[in-house]
Amino acid sequence: MTEGERQRSRDRRTRVTVLVALAANLVIAAAKAVGGLAAASPALLSEAAHSVADSLNEVFLLAALRRSRRPADRRHPFGYGKERFFWSLLAAVGIFVMGGCFSFFQGVEALRDDTEERFSGYVAGLVVLGVALLAEGGSLLRALYQARRQGGASGLRDPALRTVVAEDGTAVLGVTLALVGMALHMATGQVVWEAGASLAIGTLLVYVAYRLGREARDQLIGEAADPEAAGRIRALLEAQPEIDSVEALLTMKTGLDSALVAARVDLVPGLDSERVEEVAVRIKRSIAHTVPEAQQIFLDVTDRPAREAGESPAATGERGGA
Repeated sequence: MTEGERQRSRDRRTRVTVLVALAANLVIAAAKAVGGLAAASPALLSEAAHSVADSLNEVFLLAALRRSRRPADRRHPFGYGKERFFWSLLAAVGIFVMGGCFSFFQGVEALRDDTEERFSGYVAGLVVLGVALLAEGGSLLRALYQARRQGGASGLRDPALRTVVAEDGTAVLGVTLALVGMALHMATGQVVWEAGASLAIGTLLVYVAYRLGREARDQLIGEAADPEAAGRIRALLEAQPEIDSVEALLTMKTGLDSALVAARVDLVPGLDSERVEEVAVRIKRSIAHTVPEAQQIFLDVTDRPAREAGESPAATGERGGA
């Protein structure tokens, strides 16, 4: 199986995982909203907003899986791989705005207005949260199982799968907080417990949104390839007998499983132009074979002294380098 076929297979499994999470969140969001309105529970309404945000984010992730696989064209010569990072960023914003901000609002309103207690509705609310905990836990186990099949922690480099794991893990913690807040409210008659649970859920969602957004931002603005892959490329270049020195090696992720590689190398003296071309073709093929994600490879061959090459824009990272 080729690398492309393996990635398509992983995408199909990720799509199933996202669809499972979406179905669970849609049902749970409706149940939480009905239970929250019946009990006038700020914690339960916060959890309803959380599930609505998660449902919208799953739609974003499905769009990411479909659009990021489009082939390169004239307008986007490096492909559409970064679409996956863009939609993951939108998912993080959705968690922050729809989940975190609404939870904070519910908590503050409960403290200020001392929400009317309707404990008969709270029993139904606790049942809803119990069912939600089982559903969210099942979705989380599905996502963790897929992540383990794809290499454990390395499997979470897929922003779609990483977002589902973060959402489901946060949902399990959020439901637990809501259960504790509602139970303490019922036991003590003090709304502060439930308002505190709502504020805690909001804090949790804002933190998760910040982490997911920061990772998506780093990938969107041009994150370097994995250090291990860059190290293999540098070792391969330095092992070539025709290369005297590697003056600069720049990498950038252009998608989940694709990267751009640009290297400035100083060749040994005495090679004619035809030989240089043969060496360049061989080196590019070797890099592509050693690091399959290196789909765009550029070599800048120079016979300048190493000191001058080290001061060049490509070596320093300044704009305008070859």
